[in-house]
Amino acid sequence: MRFTKMHGLGNDFIIFDAPAAGAPPPDAFRRLADRYTGIGFDQALMLEPPRRPGTAVYYRIFNADGREVEQCGNGARCIARVLGERGLAESGEVVMDSPGGLVQARIRGDQVSVAMGVPDFDPAALPFEASGEAYVYPLSVGASEVEIGAVSVGNPHAVIRVPSVADAPVARLGPAIENHPRFPKRTNVGFMEVVDRGHIRLRVHERGTGETRACGTGACAAVAVGRRHGLLDENVRVDLPGGRLDIQWKGPGEPIWMTGPAERAYEGEVTI
Repeated sequence: MRFTKMHGLGNDFIIFDAPAAGAPPPDAFRRLADRYTGIGFDQALMLEPPRRPGTAVYYRIFNADGREVEQCGNGARCIARVLGERGLAESGEVVMDSPGGLVQARIRGDQVSVAMGVPDFDPAALPFEASGEAYVYPLSVGASEVEIGAVSVGNPHAVIRVPSVADAPVARLGPAIENHPRFPKRTNVGFMEVVDRGHIRLRVHERGTGETRACGTGACAAVAVGRRHGLLDENVRVDLPGGRLDIQWKGPGEPIWMTGPAERAYEGEVTI
C-alpha cells in the first residue's frame, strides 16, 4: 500500500487510496500507528471515489486505535492539498465528502482553509446525554465536577475553560471525559485558555488517540463555544502545541472556517 505522510502543525496522518479489498482491519491501523514499530500517525485517511456529484473525493478517518470516526479538520486540509497536487482542485478550490458531511477547501500553497460546517450545539448531534441544550453542562468526573461546553463540528467535542493550558489536567481529565458514559460514542476534549477576544491557547485530548500536537476540529469547537459564551470575536488565533491555526466564525447558522499549514513529510510503501 502506497501512502503519503503529512501533517498539520504536527498533527500527523497517512493518506492513501482505498485498496481494492477495502479498508484494512483495525489491528492493521493500530500496528501502523505505532511510533516505534510502525509508521506512526494520529489518524489514517483513506480516499475513496466520490459518492456525490460536485465532490472530488469521499474520505474516511481511522484513529490510531483503529476505530473509524466522523471528521478530522487538519486531515481534511492535508487531503485538500493532495487533491490540489493531483489537479483536482480547480482554481485552488475543491469540495470533499466525508462521514461528517461536505467540506469546502481553498488551497494557497501550503496554507489550506476548510469550512467545517455549521457548529451544532444540540446534545443529540454529538451525541451527549442531557435533558436539553445548554451553554454549560456540569459533568461528574470521579470525585470532582467540571463544567463543559459541548458542540459537534462533524465530530463530538467537550470544551473546558482553564486558567492556563500549561497547567491543564489533560492527562487526567482527557481520558475520563472521552469515555464518560454521557458520551455514548466518546468525545474529543479541549482545554481552552482565553488570552483575549481574538486569541486563545488550546490543548486537545483526541478520541482514540490521546493528546495531539494540534487538532483542527478541536480549534473550531473551542472557538464556537467561546463565541457562544460571549468571550471571543469573529476571527480568533488559536495557539496549539504544534503551532497556530486561524479560525473564523461569523455566528449561528454560518459555517466555521479554519486556516493553517498542510505539509508533506514523505511518500512511502508498506505491506499490510
